[in-house]
Amino acid sequence: MNASPSQPHPAEWTETQDLLPSVERDLPAGRHQFHKEHMMAQIHDDLRSATRPAAPVVTPQRRNPFLRRAILLPAMACALAGAVVGGLALAGGNGDGKTPLATGPALTTTIGAADAKGAPQLLDRISLAAADTSGPTAHDGQFIYVASKVASTYPKTVDDKTTVVSQELHSRQAWVSVDGLDGWLIEAGETSDKGMTLESKVPLGGAYDQLVKLPTDPDTLLRQIYKESDAVRDHEVPRDQAAFVAIGDLLTESYPPADVAAALYKAAAKIPGVVAVDDAVDAEGRHGIAIARQDNTGDRTEWIFDKKSLRLLGERVVVVKPGADSEFKAGTVIFTSAITERAVVDAKKQTPGGTAS
Repeated sequence: MNASPSQPHPAEWTETQDLLPSVERDLPAGRHQFHKEHMMAQIHDDLRSATRPAAPVVTPQRRNPFLRRAILLPAMACALAGAVVGGLALAGGNGDGKTPLATGPALTTTIGAADAKGAPQLLDRISLAAADTSGPTAHDGQFIYVASKVASTYPKTVDDKTTVVSQELHSRQAWVSVDGLDGWLIEAGETSDKGMTLESKVPLGGAYDQLVKLPTDPDTLLRQIYKESDAVRDHEVPRDQAAFVAIGDLLTESYPPADVAAALYKAAAKIPGVVAVDDAVDAEGRHGIAIARQDNTGDRTEWIFDKKSLRLLGERVVVVKPGADSEFKAGTVIFTSAITERAVVDAKKQTPGGTAS
């Protein structure tokens, strides 16, 4: 990521930098997540705030730049909240045992040039590449494992002085069962070292069993995405943006079979406002090209792909056109991620090639 010379990459921050363990913060809901969890952590933070005494630090509220993640099955929206409550019960409830993350200056980047005319052609190439990739074959009892590196940027107020800071880049590991009823999340700074459960009575969004049932005709698939995202999206979120984010969720922290992934990319090409971006950088500093869409607040969500293989590298949200009262400047990276590994494993908390802990 093209951070300015005076603003180090998150991976360069250390625990010796200005870190106030007592600071409460509202990170963009959306990436504390498993689609949810994008939604999950916000609920998690709200519940923690309701049970602990007021701290001397207040974080200004900004409309969440991430949508309440649009889920393809309406019942899943409720499942997310249930998963969070269950996770709190097993992970210590009020957040005890978590190690606070260091913070540094706001992460910034060069804003890549957008090309609306080039998006359909690029998405067609990405779709073809996805179709030629051997997708996962998962069976009952197995889990989809996704490892990533993530960081978020947020405003922090101390003694009436507000500054914009970014988390250090940190690891995130998510396991979700094939049927979507069980799972585990380990994220530095957000869960204890042992993690928290994602167990639920109804399937979590993006579960493998649900992905394989999605239609592979792009028009049919997009109609379904619009219909189901309309049922759960915030009324302030335009439906085209909700559909774009819904597709992004299914592509990033899930593991869709090759034919479904190809159809999702073709469906995205049909959403108004989708553009190609000539240069974007993921959380690990890998440069690529991107498919993106700017929302009505001036924040642009970018899916980043390797320029040669067209493999999905990660995702980020960049402020392109800040509002008059925004705490963020143009070029601020609100959220950044890099997918480091995706696999099918035999047990919760098991890593590829390893044994379950």
